[in-house]
Amino acid sequence: MKTSTISTSKCRKRLEKIGIAIVWIAIWQLCYWIVKQELLLASPFSVLKRLGELMIQSEFWKTVAISCLHIFTGFILGVFLGVLFAVLSAKYALFCSFLSPVMTIVKATPVASFIILALIWIQSARLSVFISFLLILPLVYTNTLQGIRKTDIKLLEMAEVYQMSAIGRLRYIYIPQLLPYFFSACITGVGFAWKSGIAAEILAVPKNAIGTMLYESKIYLETTDLFAWTAVVILLSLFFEKIIVRAIQFVGERWIRTGER
Repeated sequence: MKTSTISTSKCRKRLEKIGIAIVWIAIWQLCYWIVKQELLLASPFSVLKRLGELMIQSEFWKTVAISCLHIFTGFILGVFLGVLFAVLSAKYALFCSFLSPVMTIVKATPVASFIILALIWIQSARLSVFISFLLILPLVYTNTLQGIRKTDIKLLEMAEVYQMSAIGRLRYIYIPQLLPYFFSACITGVGFAWKSGIAAEILAVPKNAIGTMLYESKIYLETTDLFAWTAVVILLSLFFEKIIVRAIQFVGERWIRTGER
């Protein structure tokens, strides 16, 4: 009975999402009919048709693969160093004070400023890796550090009393406590990584990149292509978000099951 109720609830939510998507597509189509200018606003049908045309081209998949590789590499580097720096900052107050102004500057500086400055030192093909990394780093660092600092003191005291090893504390106390903070940082970070990475490609115009396709679509007033490539960015961002959510949930469940044993 309980399983049936959960299944019905999930089905209803999916139907709601589909219904909302259809409504927004209808609004988009209505706006297209009002404007009546393909140059200013492409119709949903023409965008879908153009996406189909692009997807049968090998160059399209090469472009998507290169952008995905660069942005995902920046994301992974940002996550890895963000966690590492957070652990060091939690352990050493001096290291935390040393990093604090850098993290503040990175969070406060506009992405466009970093892109323009980075273009002086970094090749355009690698710029999206650096910018994605730079945007993810402070986000993961701040959330992870906050999670470490909010770890239940009573659990740590208990671990001290029972002389639990460092690995045991990490496995049974810190990781379960940190997962919600880390999860939140990664989910938010995926969107930031894609936005900043594509912005870097638009300004740097590297060869075979989604950002370059967007830039060229704008230059040549190919509105349908502009909408089609924008849709690609949105879909890829959602796809990677789902993968990361599933991966973190899988790891979290494994830790909980292992802990229960």
